[in-house]
Amino acid sequence: MNSDLTNDDFLGGKIRAYQPRNGYRAGVDPVLLAASTPAKPGQTVLELGCGVGVASLCLAARVPELDITGVELQPDYAELAERNAAQNNAPFTVVNADLRALPPDIRQKRFHHVIMNPPYFDREAGVPAQDSGRDIAMGGDTPLRDWIEIGARRVGPRGYMTVIQRMERLPDVLSALEGRLGAVIVRPISGREGRAPELFLLQARQEGRAAFRMSAPIIMHHDQPLNGDKDSYNAQIRDVLRNGAAFPISP
Repeated sequence: MNSDLTNDDFLGGKIRAYQPRNGYRAGVDPVLLAASTPAKPGQTVLELGCGVGVASLCLAARVPELDITGVELQPDYAELAERNAAQNNAPFTVVNADLRALPPDIRQKRFHHVIMNPPYFDREAGVPAQDSGRDIAMGGDTPLRDWIEIGARRVGPRGYMTVIQRMERLPDVLSALEGRLGAVIVRPISGREGRAPELFLLQARQEGRAAFRMSAPIIMHHDQPLNGDKDSYNAQIRDVLRNGAAFPISP
């Protein structure tokens, strides 16, 4: 294995993924994104900004017979995503492209599910990271509104968009969704009891008519590890991370 890469376990070893030793590395967030996507066998999925493919691979491990397409801007990450799809024997096709210039075959298709973990930080408000791969993944040059609007156009009839993002970007996401998708549900994610949520999961539906809903926050960690475990994740999150369990946004 290239010394600049690691080959890491996710879902308790159900999948493995090569990723850069330095630079942007997938963690808990793409696993939660995959667990929150209500896909069913035989459906189609588009992941925008798939990185090395962890979210799509986790989704494929939980739901059989999906047809998943990932779009990734950075060639090195797209190449790793292809490599990871092969080593996990996953139904995952990777396209190296800018989401603002999608290939015609993707622009002409609509999907049952569109999922994304857009860069968390506003490029105009932050300091670039030293590693270019990490900088693009965390900030990028594509406005968050473009991510949401482009993704919404690819959601098929009665299909879903699922997003994970930082809490301070919630107004931006809701504004971009206005008039495009409905039946919006938001679930805040807090690290520990008593702390303000740092992230949120959001789901919206094409042709959705239901009123906006805010689900109860999920608290990721106990104050202390339990039963001798080295981690302090609560039981539901542990089941997601170790066993690939589903994690509905609307519990």
